[in-house]
Amino acid sequence: MDNLSEKIRARFDHEAAKQVLREKYEAKLLFAHQGGMFRATSDLIVLLSSYGEDQMMVVDEYGTPVLVDRVSLLQEAKQRNQEQLNAWAVELADIRNQR
Repeated sequence: MDNLSEKIRARFDHEAAKQVLREKYEAKLLFAHQGGMFRATSDLIVLLSSYGEDQMMVVDEYGTPVLVDRVSLLQEAKQRNQEQLNAWAVELADIRNQR
């Protein structure tokens, strides 16, 4: 019975650690740009990639429309997204290896 309890506890601890990591790296996706606060998600990257104009209005995390330089925001969002996802993947692999 103790063995089963330990396995359940270990599985719960692993899932809790994954959730903490997710929250940590989702928070790190948030950044300021040209007076607005943006989250470097794939949705933002796709939106910015789909327009051709140099400047565009984008609604930031606080629901405020912000006129931005589309290219510079796209570049910063891509960079932030990849940096944080790579760091997240490394920490997640470490957690998996500890099991």
